[in-house]
Amino acid sequence: MTKEVLIHQIIDVLSRAGFALSDRCNIRPRSFDVAARKDETLLLCKVLFNIDGLNEETAKEMKYLAEYLGGSAIVVGAKTRDQMLEDSVVYMRYDILALNVQTLQDYFVENIMPLVSAAPGGLYVSIEGDLLKKSRTDQSMSLGTLASMVGVSRRTISKYEEEGMDASIDVVLQLEDIFGVELAKPIDILKSCGSRKPRKKAEPEQEEPKLKPGTLLPEDLILNTISMLGYDVLHTAQAPFKAISRDKSSVILTGVSEFNTTVIKRAHLMSSISCITETQSVFIINGRSKLKSVENTVLIEKNELDTISDSQELLDFIEERKDTNSGA
Repeated sequence: MTKEVLIHQIIDVLSRAGFALSDRCNIRPRSFDVAARKDETLLLCKVLFNIDGLNEETAKEMKYLAEYLGGSAIVVGAKTRDQMLEDSVVYMRYDILALNVQTLQDYFVENIMPLVSAAPGGLYVSIEGDLLKKSRTDQSMSLGTLASMVGVSRRTISKYEEEGMDASIDVVLQLEDIFGVELAKPIDILKSCGSRKPRKKAEPEQEEPKLKPGTLLPEDLILNTISMLGYDVLHTAQAPFKAISRDKSSVILTGVSEFNTTVIKRAHLMSSISCITETQSVFIINGRSKLKSVENTVLIEKNELDTISDSQELLDFIEERKDTNSGA
């Protein structure tokens, strides 16, 4: 299987699950390959044949983008190290959840949650601790007795019951056989990868990327201008846009460049992504622009931006230009 085949399989699964999808991000480097939305669920999906190819920098950007856009970041792949990813198993890479196409299909199309997570040392299952404790006490069985039957310590059984400690697959199967109940706790992929409601600002767990003193470029100065209008600006390194600008009422995918053919290509892609992420899309042109918009991405010259005094005025400018273009 090639990465190209893998991408087509993922697009097919998400389409059958009822997701609307953006165009593929075909500009390198890219922190995600496709954005997908179904109702309140927004996914930023990174496709890697080998999930070990995800690096820490890309993972951090995926998490920040997902937070700003109110969505979830996932990796879909085919193998890890020298083995294929197993069905119904979830993996983690730099706090990003990873899975194969079959697990993706089971969850989003068949509504079947995975039960197993991969961790150093093997595969593990989360146990319904309360149910285990009830099953044991209903049979008047002591912790020590159950521990001896399963081959673990009394303390381990206690941790299964009270702390929800994960267990090996063999131990879970033994426990389920002893009590005749299903003890494995399903893994909700969306909750595990941090799905959030759109537009709700969350506090980042780590410090967001910021510009280093002495590294200001013309495009960085333009983004600083947007920040001075009242926007919280997240700089990006691998997305099709230069930043995401956010205030209390709006989110804007923000590109910055001189006008050239690459701008048109990026603006088309930004338009597609903005439709899925339900955001505005703006390209600030450092100099003269030959176009006013590309699809629903508004192009604003730097000298036009300099006349704007606050975030609401910027939004009004964007809407006016959209109305002008739609009526042309």
